[in-house]
Order: sequence, then structure tokens, then C-alpha cells
Amino acid sequence: KLGAFLNFKNLQTCLKDAIILDYYVSGFLWARGMNFSIVQHSKFMTLLDMLLHNLRTLHMSLEDSIKWLGEVMAEIGPTHIQKPEEWIIFDVKQANAIIDYLKISLFQHYKLYEFMFYSAREEIVIGTEEVIEVVKPASSPFPDPLEEGISFEIYSKFIEPPLTMDTEMKGLDQEQASEESQSETDTSDMDLLAGFTIEDIKSVLDQVTDDIFTSIQTEINEKLQIQEEAFNARIEKLKKA
Repeated sequence: KLGAFLNFKNLQTCLKDAIILDYYVSGFLWARGMNFSIVQHSKFMTLLDMLLHNLRTLHMSLEDSIKWLGEVMAEIGPTHIQKPEEWIIFDVKQANAIIDYLKISLFQHYKLYEFMFYSAREEIVIGTEEVIEVVKPASSPFPDPLEEGISFEIYSKFIEPPLTMDTEMKGLDQEQASEESQSETDTSDMDLLAGFTIEDIKSVLDQVTDDIFTSIQTEINEKLQIQEEAFNARIEKLKKA
């Protein structure tokens, strides 16, 4: 309720407003514990507000604030000079209690209040927004080259792997299957093996098999060489980085 009365709207984010509200709430609860009357409550809260005004607006030093408090207490408290009874707001015990309270609340932390009002503080970043770009799924195990990375020519030549062995083997099997089906069709029309012995057929098949395996082994070695060069290039790049 006191925060709404003082029109503090940013208590959850503004540290200065929260400190000032705590200053007033602590003083109000202390005065209630002293069983002050309504008039005494009003005078005491006005005293708290004036002390804070002197600090924040008039830039009054600690010594000047203490002197000012003594003059004010002489006006609203008891003195040796005879004054009308309606002017005496606090008795001696209450006046001493007020001075003791201000000593441990405002005056003891005067430098901190000065720092709060006079020193500019950096804004604390309590949240940030980041945009993360997700790599698009690629058919190859390597992602696309970065714009600030290597050139596309080097990437496509050394890093991007050629077609996988599975794809080539499937294509080879399909070709062999089509050739076999074609040969079976042709054989159904005429016997191409007429006049050849079993030994001749075995010799031809062994030669064809050796040629096929030699070609496959050469392709495998070439692909392994490309992969090895690609990994070496990446390792050298990481070392330089």
C-alpha cells in the first residue's frame, strides 16, 4: 500500500525505488512500534522525507544533515525554552529514540545512499536474444562450406566425398543383372558357348573376375586417397587455427 501511495511502479526492476520504499516502510514500522500518535506518525514520516530530500536534491553532507536534524528536533521536541504545549510533538525519550533510529538507519549508511543517488551505474543485462542458424541436412557426411571458410572449389575437390561405395556397388549389381538378363535372352535364341570347353569358360571367367576386382580395388584406393587428403587438409587447418 505504501508503494502504491508513493507511486512506485517499477519495484520489481528498479533497485533505487525498492531501496527508497524500504527506507519509508522501515521507518513507518518503527514508528508504529513506538506507539506514536497520528500526528507524531505524520511528523516522523515528514522528517524522513525531508532528510532524504536534503540528501538527494540539496546534496547535503552528513555533517550538515546532522546539524539540520538538531535544529528541527529543537523545533518539534522539548527544549529548556518554554513553548506552548501544542508545539511539543515529542518528549525527551521519543526525541532520543528518533535520533538513535536515524543514526543506525540513514546516517550509518549515508555513503551508500549518496552512491545510489549520485553515481551512474551500468544497466544490467538480464536477458539476451540469440539467433542460431541450424545446418541444413546434407546427403554427405560433411556440411556445406561456410562463407568465411574455404572456397567452394577446394571443398568440392578435396573435402566433399564422391559417391559412396554402396551406391556404386548397387549400380554395378544392377548393370551386372541387366547384362545377365540380356545374355540369358540371347542365349535362349542361340548357344554362344557352343564349341568351347569347360576349361576355356573357366579361364575366361577367371580373367573377367580378375579385371573386375582389380578395377574395384583401384577405385577404392583412389577414394581412400581422396578421403585421406581431405582429412589431412582439415587437420592442417585446425593446427593453423
